[in-house]
Amino acid sequence: MNWYKGMCVLLLALFLGSCAGLEKPRAKIEFYTLEYKPVPITDLEPLPIVIRLVRFSVAPAYNSPQMIYRDGSFKRKAYFYHKWRANPGDLVTYFLSRDMKQSGLFKAVLPYDSAFPSSYVVEGSVDQFFEWHTTENWEAVLTISITLMAENEPDISKRVIFQKTYGKKEPCKQENPAALAEAMSQAMADISEKITREVYSHLKNRIRGK
Repeated sequence: MNWYKGMCVLLLALFLGSCAGLEKPRAKIEFYTLEYKPVPITDLEPLPIVIRLVRFSVAPAYNSPQMIYRDGSFKRKAYFYHKWRANPGDLVTYFLSRDMKQSGLFKAVLPYDSAFPSSYVVEGSVDQFFEWHTTENWEAVLTISITLMAENEPDISKRVIFQKTYGKKEPCKQENPAALAEAMSQAMADISEKITREVYSHLKNRIRGK
């Protein structure tokens, strides 16, 4: 009968363990995205140009929907219960495309998968997209590189119009993932405006030069 009593004790322990597990539900995963209003650009005249944005690539360390943070040299860690709603490359591509479109500075701004022909193309990469835990505060770090190219230029050496890297560190108001999303949104808004203005400037000079 000892084996029978032992089996009963084991089953009781398993039952109580399962009940305890039911009392403690798994932590909910929170998802975040960028959220900001495009900066109005009212001091420039629209150009009769169609631009297409290619989906941006992402540096290997940040090519994930996980929220990445740096708390020491050579270290990159990720929050388990806090994630971006989409890959950083998709977020940056979408918001830059949205901002350039809503600026009204171009005849059209097309998504990367559009079949409609365009005059110029913008492609790029997200080089940094993380939260930096410094000794003073937490910062959202965003670095984006872009290349503006003429779509139908037969001379390859003349196809690239300009290439540039933009970076921004925006302090987080609090030390939590929600504050990171807010700070990253502000960094994206600032960089997006700079990119839009510089793309416009190069294209305007190109038109004048023809």
